[in-house]
Amino acid sequence: MKKIVSIFSLCLLFLSCSDNGFNNNNPYIPNYNFSITFDLNLPAYSNLKYVSNAIYYSGPEVGPKGIYVFNTGTGYTAFDGACPNQALSSCSTLTLKGINVVCPCDEEEYSLFTGQGKLQYPLKQYRVDVNQNILRVYN
Repeated sequence: MKKIVSIFSLCLLFLSCSDNGFNNNNPYIPNYNFSITFDLNLPAYSNLKYVSNAIYYSGPEVGPKGIYVFNTGTGYTAFDGACPNQALSSCSTLTLKGINVVCPCDEEEYSLFTGQGKLQYPLKQYRVDVNQNILRVYN
């Protein structure tokens, strides 16, 4: 009986591990492992305290095209700054347009709320953890 309980417990342990359906695979954008924090008390990031505001960050630790971080009102989203349906090039850095970002290569718009556009691939999304006024964005 103890063996059955042990086996059942192990099965539950393996089945309970989940990535919450998080999938950020995109053939045009390489996977970069990074972790960066943003202190919302600093002037450079204080706009993120307000709903529908975004910041663009382009440090070397987040990949060649940077990242966008956005306050949705119920949390934060973070997306790669590269056009998701274009190979990396001189025109594949997204530009901010209100609550959307636009790819200069094909003029396609993507929502910073959802990451969705009209083409095959949505924006490449990253995880965001919030601890008081500190945001951690990571892959």
